[in-house]
Amino acid sequence: MSGAQLRAVRVSGASLTRVDPLGAVLVAAGAAALLFLPFVVFKSNRIVPGDPRSLIQVLPAWGAFGCAALLAMSALAALWVTDARVRLMLALAGIAAVALAAAAAGDALTPPGDRIVRIAPGGAFWVLMVCLGLFATDATTRLKPGPAVRVLFLAASLALAGVALAHGTFDHLSVMREYAVNAERFAREARQHLKLAFGSLAAAALIGLPLGVLCHRAPRLRPAVLTTLNVIQTIPAIALFGILMAPLGALAAAVPLADRLGIRGIGAAPAVVALFLYSLLPIVANTVAGLKRVSRAAVEAAHGMGMTSWQVLTKVELVLALPVILTGVRVVLVQNIGMVTVAALIGGGGLGAFVFQGIGQTAIDLVLLGAIPIVTLAFSAALTLDALVEVLDRVKA
Repeated sequence: MSGAQLRAVRVSGASLTRVDPLGAVLVAAGAAALLFLPFVVFKSNRIVPGDPRSLIQVLPAWGAFGCAALLAMSALAALWVTDARVRLMLALAGIAAVALAAAAAGDALTPPGDRIVRIAPGGAFWVLMVCLGLFATDATTRLKPGPAVRVLFLAASLALAGVALAHGTFDHLSVMREYAVNAERFAREARQHLKLAFGSLAAAALIGLPLGVLCHRAPRLRPAVLTTLNVIQTIPAIALFGILMAPLGALAAAVPLADRLGIRGIGAAPAVVALFLYSLLPIVANTVAGLKRVSRAAVEAAHGMGMTSWQVLTKVELVLALPVILTGVRVVLVQNIGMVTVAALIGGGGLGAFVFQGIGQTAIDLVLLGAIPIVTLAFSAALTLDALVEVLDRVKA
């Protein structure tokens, strides 16, 4: 056998035994979590520390074996399998196995009719879900799905999770126990969270888009406007809420109509104003950037066709700049969904109310009741707007 052939064999053998680096990290983290962290924590009530239980302790032998087998297959795929479809399928199977194992643990450890006991997912559960989620994300990225497929996959995932929750699969887990107690309030706070996030975004878009166009058309104004908005962006959220409380409180005291409209020193008003101010910079800056990227030839051609300046702006420049502008809107929406959480500290409401109430009561399950929907909303908004930007970029191209 020639030297070249020997080198080819060595290279071929190396490619067959090569371990995926990301897979190795995820498998190591997941294995360590299963060995050293509890899978669930049994609590006699919502605030006591609780008794840690491993996967083997909370499931019958066949259930523990089945879950472990699926996790082992996912681990092998993460380490050595290169086919993205197989990787995604096993990652999703692992996520389902871990979720159902936690649900089964809740059913097994909760006495019939008991409303006090709490079965909380433990460290191993959360580490495994994060590792499997990253594994699934990596597999999805390798598949390079189009924007429509990504949105459909998100919708299917949310629908499946909604069906499982409505069916009662996870009713005995602590987070769902907290939801059962706070169901009416949860719906109210979720609506308030969305109103604050989307309302401040809408107000910022109404002001920020014309301001961005003005900065583009009058370059001398641009440094002053963007510098001012940058300064606002550097103020911590809780500090800006506090700064706004005094003038809004004085306005409510001086103008009774403002007080009747809900404009007060505490509540939703300072939260909306603060979120509005934070939202201006990404929208204004991206509007300027998008308009600067519009081809000068396209603008001149539009003028040559007899279009007015207003028609050129609305039918050519803003249309071509729309993907960049929407990227700014995406930043604002994800930012606002997260920052509304802090508004609960000044009586603004929203899902952050559960987060801070849970922190005050040392009730991690109540914290998760607010935190999980916030993360889900932010992720869904980011993925949906990313897909929309990609579609518009393709149409423009």
